[in-house]
Amino acid sequence: MGVRCVAIGSCGRVIQRAFSLHKAHSTKDMENLFQLVRNIVPALTSKKHKGQDGRIGIVGGCQEYTGAPYFAGISALKVGADLTHVFCTREAAPVIKSYSPELIVHPVLDSSNALQEVEKWLPRLHALVVGPGLGRDDFLLNNVMNILEATKARDIPIIIDADGLWLIAQLPALIHGYQKAILTPNRVEFSRLWEAVLTGPVDTKDHSGSVLKLSQALGNITVVQKGEHDLISDGWQAPTHSWWLPGALAHSQGSATTRPSRSMVAPQPPQT
Repeated sequence: MGVRCVAIGSCGRVIQRAFSLHKAHSTKDMENLFQLVRNIVPALTSKKHKGQDGRIGIVGGCQEYTGAPYFAGISALKVGADLTHVFCTREAAPVIKSYSPELIVHPVLDSSNALQEVEKWLPRLHALVVGPGLGRDDFLLNNVMNILEATKARDIPIIIDADGLWLIAQLPALIHGYQKAILTPNRVEFSRLWEAVLTGPVDTKDHSGSVLKLSQALGNITVVQKGEHDLISDGWQAPTHSWWLPGALAHSQGSATTRPSRSMVAPQPPQT
């Protein structure tokens, strides 16, 4: 109970600081934000054992890209998941392990029996994230194709990002109609997916309509187009905008699609 009180108190201080950087906010705004946090973060309790609040797999991480799978895994832990498994190449494993002892790292993605090594963990996972730091090596992509098929066969939710989206653009049938999949393209990745499954250029004047059409063309898979305002559609209804705190900025770099909280954004200097 003491740990939970400290965590809640710390969270409150961060949110209060985030809201006080520029102007005062109403009590209702604060209550709404606290409710969002409560909805996302599992409550601490002595009645659960480790793993009940989420076991997440990350497929990605190669010699060139080790940051993205780390950020994906550690972010899952920070919002309440209990365990995160990172399935990466042998060369990437020591680097990712050195970032944090909290991640469980499996150096198997570039092995000849990668499917078998990952498949034995699938029954223990609640969701799989595919793509962060994956790269485009043909051997790795072939292993990931097999892992995706095995994951679908077990009806496990899948989130696909980064070079996982590049793979889907080459083989849209790999994920077509699997409605437990979520694709999270940025603008360039969205255009690549559009060209793979639809004819003609993306309608840049109707972003919402384009997201809806792409989702429908992929068999009503949920598509989250990242941008200044994220657009989300499952193909059945018009896209909705996700909500972010003002000042929650995103970087253009591939490893930084995670938006920092406003408490991490420096206040603007006063105008003179």
